[in-house]
Amino acid sequence: MLLIIGTVRLPPEKLAEARPAMERMIVASRVETGCLEYSYAEDVLIAGRIHVKEIWRDQPSLDAHFASDHIMAWRATWPELGITDRDLRVYEIGEARAT
Repeated sequence: MLLIIGTVRLPPEKLAEARPAMERMIVASRVETGCLEYSYAEDVLIAGRIHVKEIWRDQPSLDAHFASDHIMAWRATWPELGITDRDLRVYEIGEARAT
């Protein structure tokens, strides 16, 4: 499995405008083959900072995601939304277990 985790930033005043685009991205990604989890969360302390968490079954699933129409549409909104400071990392992980 692959875990993608990190952050993106946008001007806090653009957050309301960004929410529908983020929702479309999340909804479309969650139904993709191989997507086990996909979420964005606003940082409580840093306005305009969005935490990203994705879990993918395997690299082919992630590759298909990166080639999808909805990710192209999402990325096309970045300039108008002022999305910057994209810092995402991919980690290979094993199966989850309860703690």
